[in-house]
Amino acid sequence: MNIFGVLDNAATRFPDHGAVYLGTEQQCTFSELRDRALRLASSLRRSVAPGSRVALASENRPELLEVLFGIWAADCVVVPINFKLHPREMVDILGDSGAAAVFASPKIAESLSPLANTPIDVFGTPAYLDRFDAEPSSGPSADPSALAWLFYTSGTTGKSKGAMLSHRSLTAMTLAHLADIDSPDHNSSLIHAAPMSHGSGLYIPAYVSRGARQVIPASGMFDADEFLNLCSAHPRCAAFLAPTMVQRLVDTGRSAPDNLRTVVYGGGPMYVDSLKKAMAAFGPIFAQIYGQGESPMTITGLPRADHVSADDAVLGSVGYTRSGVEVEVVGPDGSPLGPGEIGEIVCRGDVVMSGYWNNPTATAEALAGGWLHTGDLGSFDNRGHLTLRDRSKDVVISGGSNIYPREVEEVLLEHPDVREACVVGAPDPEWGEIVVAFVVGTADKGVLDAHLLERIARFKRPKRYLFVDDLPKNSYGKVLKRELRARLG
Repeated sequence: MNIFGVLDNAATRFPDHGAVYLGTEQQCTFSELRDRALRLASSLRRSVAPGSRVALASENRPELLEVLFGIWAADCVVVPINFKLHPREMVDILGDSGAAAVFASPKIAESLSPLANTPIDVFGTPAYLDRFDAEPSSGPSADPSALAWLFYTSGTTGKSKGAMLSHRSLTAMTLAHLADIDSPDHNSSLIHAAPMSHGSGLYIPAYVSRGARQVIPASGMFDADEFLNLCSAHPRCAAFLAPTMVQRLVDTGRSAPDNLRTVVYGGGPMYVDSLKKAMAAFGPIFAQIYGQGESPMTITGLPRADHVSADDAVLGSVGYTRSGVEVEVVGPDGSPLGPGEIGEIVCRGDVVMSGYWNNPTATAEALAGGWLHTGDLGSFDNRGHLTLRDRSKDVVISGGSNIYPREVEEVLLEHPDVREACVVGAPDPEWGEIVVAFVVGTADKGVLDAHLLERIARFKRPKRYLFVDDLPKNSYGKVLKRELRARLG
């Protein structure tokens, strides 16, 4: 099936139910959302061919729903772009994906337009609104293997890679969520406080399939008080939040609204102590997922019920294998390891990507032997719970966002007053981890901050700089990151 089918079914079953809300204001019903998506699909087909990549670059906005389903209805491919990226980084994704069109918010379009060669449709403009004058499309094809979502992640070198997710992959992700994590109905709500370009957006099909309303905060982003107020205003609320967002909910000192039913957390480390405090403040509403862009939101999970009576070992784990997925921990030779043995986490199933866009070398490495090699190290216990032990790729996960040290290091080294640089992650109670840069050179923090902000996204910038005389290295000249982390205490 084409994942557009979840909207088609919802509009047939619940035509007059509210589908999209901005804050507390209804924007459209399910039948209206389907109609707008099909009209947009007709308009798109006049200018781009089936299979074309169409990018989305925006803060969370109601328009993202109609465009998302419109792209799928036109048999095209969604390329969601993190709105926090620097415009130059966005242009790199547009170039790599070969995007034929971009839909963007006014704010993003203003900074992107001078750099991009790709046509940009700006939300709210007459040109964008004119697209909905087209006659509704007859709908998409039904090829489940067709590419649906090009999810840009990064490798250890910092070079962006597009994980190719088919309609089959998104369907498997959707069904696994409904089977393992949450059970919404037509009187439920999904609040998009986290970016819709990533985790929150990937949950859209699951909740649309059940006729649940999609709620976008008026601020377009996460604000703890605004989020809790929306939970009071909408029925049976669920949300995907990064651990740092959960911590900010706790920091409000407010209790959970009765309507807040499920908070799914993931995208970064959740410390057991922090989780216990969140459960004490808000009750048994939490569920955990572990996944990657290459296996979206779906490798292991820990449902709400498992949080209630769990011991610290279970709360410190990332749960058990998800429906429709096989997960193993393997040694260096690829052989499965037993309980308690630490090795690389691998998985396979319909949810796993078909490969990286235009990158056969990286695809062959990541999918060697038919398994997705996550690059994460972990171990199973005797009860089937998986615990993450380390990340072999050295990725820093800060506030739910992946930051790749090599990328930051390369930009630091572009400055003439930096001789050497090494970036590591340091534990942080609010962000999960923060970026720390060890620098050899004469440039100061202010100079380096300004240098970085001209070249990469603000959230990738180091929160701490440690200026040293030299970097520790082994006999081969490789920087000893473990020794640098030890200096952090």
